[in-house]
Amino acid sequence: QVQLVESGGGLVQAGGSLRLSCAASGRTFSDYDMGWFRQAPGKEREFVAAISRSGRNTYYADSVKGRFTISRDNAKNTEYLQMNSLKPEDTAVYYCTAGRIYYYMDYRNDKKYDSWGQGTQVTVSS
Repeated sequence: QVQLVESGGGLVQAGGSLRLSCAASGRTFSDYDMGWFRQAPGKEREFVAAISRSGRNTYYADSVKGRFTISRDNAKNTEYLQMNSLKPEDTAVYYCTAGRIYYYMDYRNDKKYDSWGQGTQVTVSS
């Protein structure tokens, strides 16, 4: 497994932006597909975005498409989630995750990932 540490969460007003980072260690970062999931209080964890090992392919939940951008820098062993036009409903704990995905639909399945960060809180005020 790879060790993951998120950073960049915080409190922001609606319409604002935040950039989350996820630093990876312990394994070869470019061997892993990466993703972001989130969990709001009282709700199940949900898929946000994912990116393939090379960075060539990205996937987004409909709720964030056009507002969030996932990226990675394999030289820095880091994944990013740029979040723009934030809404109160984006409030959640955001988790970075890593795994080896072999079917494109599995990017949205949290059970296909085997390494998780500790999470970072994002709070969007109205």
